[in-house]
Amino acid sequence: MEPIIDAHHHIWRHADQPWLQGPAVPRIFGEYEKLRRDYPVEDFLADLNGTGVVKSVYVQTNWLPGREIEEVEYVQEAASRSGWPHAIVSFVNLQNEDAPQVMAAQAKASPLMRGVRQQLHWHANPQYKFAPTPDQMNTPMFRKNFARLEERGWLFELQVFASQMADGAALAKAFPGTTIVLEHAGMLEDRSPDGRKTWREGMKRLADQPNMHTKFSGLGTFIRKNDPQHIADIVGETLELFGAQRCVWGSNFPVESLWTDYASIVTAIRAALASSSEADRRAVLHDTAKRLYRL
Repeated sequence: MEPIIDAHHHIWRHADQPWLQGPAVPRIFGEYEKLRRDYPVEDFLADLNGTGVVKSVYVQTNWLPGREIEEVEYVQEAASRSGWPHAIVSFVNLQNEDAPQVMAAQAKASPLMRGVRQQLHWHANPQYKFAPTPDQMNTPMFRKNFARLEERGWLFELQVFASQMADGAALAKAFPGTTIVLEHAGMLEDRSPDGRKTWREGMKRLADQPNMHTKFSGLGTFIRKNDPQHIADIVGETLELFGAQRCVWGSNFPVESLWTDYASIVTAIRAALASSSEADRRAVLHDTAKRLYRL
């Protein structure tokens, strides 16, 4: 059975997560009372125990603005203590003038730094909206700072909805030397025939850019459950567009714990890949992530 790299998970201290404070207003993933607690690396290791996961990548969790370096220090301390995670994708606000200085400080804070995620997803539905406008990636300041990623050999994790995929493809084309990883397989939120068509067309546009990759993570976000058939459908269509060499898997834990357990997500992705070749299974579950995140 193929070893697995979890290319998208989180750990956190509840007190450091402003989005978990105050009234529990439903968010993109619905009700989240179960998340309003500490989720240290030890809890993550207990969740993945026995699933065949051998390494992992931490992805930023929206600490308060100005604490981007402290977040990296927190994760590095966990890695030094436990050996997990094996790579870090941090937050850097690429709209800020000081982004290069923040990147330099993060690199100094941890040898595990591999990339940046700035959540750019915008939606007409306020519950799904994160970025203030849909076109943040097009501003001169964003582009100026984005260019610094290639200089450091860091990748960028792109989180957008289908309506933003044309801009995402243009970003990838403008920076062919920067590796980009599309979060959550493009966040298919509209499963109607028209919605799937728009998503598929956008995914094709993204896949046409050779530096664009994608991640099978967060696939339960809009259906609030771990549905193996839903996962298999998205995986199948995405593999046809991107190929296994540009796809990775991530648990999105502990967010997915709102509706399932870790082992069930692993079982679902293995089932979705059951008809693929051994080489393709290894690529999605292990080899592509090993290459992208230099593990």
